[in-house]
Amino acid sequence: MVFVSATIAGTIAAVHFARLGLTLSHYDARAHLVVARRLADSLTPGWRQIGAVWLPLPHLLDAIPVLSPWAYQTGYPVVAISILSLAMGLAALAAYLMRQRASPVVAIATPAVILANPNLLYLQSTPMTEPLLLGLAFVSLWLVDRWIERPDRRRSWHASLALVALMLTRYEGWCIALALVTIAALVNWRRGVAVSTRLFPAVIASVGGFLLLSYGATGAFFVTSGFFVPENPAHHAPMVALDQVVMGTRALGGGAVVGAGMIGGVLCLIALARLKHQALALAIVSAAALPSFAFFEGHPYRVRYMVMVVAGAGTLAAMAIARLPRRAQPPAAVLLFCAAIWQHPPFERTAPMVLEAQWETPFRLQRAAVTAYLVSAYDGTPILASMGSLGHYMQETSAAGFRLADFLHEGNGDLWAAALESPARHVRWVLTEGRAEGGDMLAQRARTDPAFLRGFAQVADGGGLVLYRRVDEK
Repeated sequence: MVFVSATIAGTIAAVHFARLGLTLSHYDARAHLVVARRLADSLTPGWRQIGAVWLPLPHLLDAIPVLSPWAYQTGYPVVAISILSLAMGLAALAAYLMRQRASPVVAIATPAVILANPNLLYLQSTPMTEPLLLGLAFVSLWLVDRWIERPDRRRSWHASLALVALMLTRYEGWCIALALVTIAALVNWRRGVAVSTRLFPAVIASVGGFLLLSYGATGAFFVTSGFFVPENPAHHAPMVALDQVVMGTRALGGGAVVGAGMIGGVLCLIALARLKHQALALAIVSAAALPSFAFFEGHPYRVRYMVMVVAGAGTLAAMAIARLPRRAQPPAAVLLFCAAIWQHPPFERTAPMVLEAQWETPFRLQRAAVTAYLVSAYDGTPILASMGSLGHYMQETSAAGFRLADFLHEGNGDLWAAALESPARHVRWVLTEGRAEGGDMLAQRARTDPAFLRGFAQVADGGGLVLYRRVDEK
């Protein structure tokens, strides 16, 4: 019932946001489509296109749908994956809560609290990776809880597969999976080391497999630099970073859900001290470790990174309600649901995530001038551009008939390295992004090395983009 209801509600929300033109308004929504598409559409197509900064599972799932130009340009089939992923996870959460002796009303109301949050409802209406992460996190929570009850080979296999999928989706999944297997090992320690640690190989294999994929694709086991300028005030200030996470979580989830979640967190910590399996719900909020560390390292503040923490707070709130007497659980669950939607109505236009997704819209409209020039003057030769900074723009240009194979980017290996050394010898076009976070690597190189763009002339600009054409070309 939860799965079907969440699928219907999610589809209605997706249609609503599509009518508002917000399905692909977030630049990362378009960039994820690009990473999936470039497996086949590239100057150098193949498996190496999947290995980079982002984890591979979402893009492997999306690779077949985005082969269709319509799917690539609209993102709608990938949105369907988001909707079904979240519905699957919410159904697993309901099953998990029933295992914790929560009333059926609590098992239904808790997924409703999470899904009705306008920030999460928006994300599941886009091709973003958070819905898949959340779905797999709840499935892993349910399956690991079943494994704790009876750690036989079959349940170990089911839980391990879910953990591997979780860890290959987003880096928050590494935090959640590690917390799940650690708590499960502590709860099951009386059964011996061989049994209690049976899920750890799945975690180790996932990390090892990704590192090998990254090395094969990029020549580095883990790419850690070149993504941002450390200008966040939380840079090397742990308390500021923690405050950003807490404030972001409250802004997304509202005081009622976060407050009830804190009560549930205390109860789960007590359960952990007593080595009770109810402590397993703490694993979902362990996702907060990643944005805390990222902000500490100076990563720009993004409210989106706290969406998983809000879902974790909703889960912990349900654990608190499940500790009430059976008769008191339904009214408490309904009260929490009413308070949550009163503080943040499902289609709230000013929800933080909805606003964050639109901050780049003015620049997207200004970039139309660059696209118009390319349409009129492009000669079919590669355009040197950084996919790390302009992947979203590459997806935009698909509406004007451009392919990813028309761009020379980081994923093209030696071709990219050679073009960086001497652009004039290899390409006729260079596209830079000089506005966001200090500019991309090409813009920075042009500022520090006057010879980098020697032989090129600026021919168009807009929205932070600057297009250069080799001067010997008419």
